[in-house]
Amino acid sequence: MTKGILVNYDFCTGCHSCEVACKKILNLPKGEYGIKVTEVGPFQYSDSGDLKGKWEWTYMPVITQACDMCESRTAEGKMPMCVQHCQAWAMYYGEASDLVAKMDGKNRWALITVKE
Repeated sequence: MTKGILVNYDFCTGCHSCEVACKKILNLPKGEYGIKVTEVGPFQYSDSGDLKGKWEWTYMPVITQACDMCESRTAEGKMPMCVQHCQAWAMYYGEASDLVAKMDGKNRWALITVKE
């Protein structure tokens, strides 16, 4: 079965804890990341209707090609480092099908898997 990481990016605060934890466990040099928090915004979402005056400013953790979903940790039943160290509890790890079931339609979610 395919494993994945689910991110509730309505709750990601952009604290970069996942980045730091990942860089440490993978021993990545400066400028390389296994997961990178990107920032989208701020920009005015809409100038009309109910969304007039609303602004968008989102943080989104993006998994890079260096990510192996902490293969050695997860083989021992542990969470990937990024998930364990998420300060906002906005990240989940597990079977992709189980993670899809967690998406409630009330928040914005992103499901990420890596090539096997």
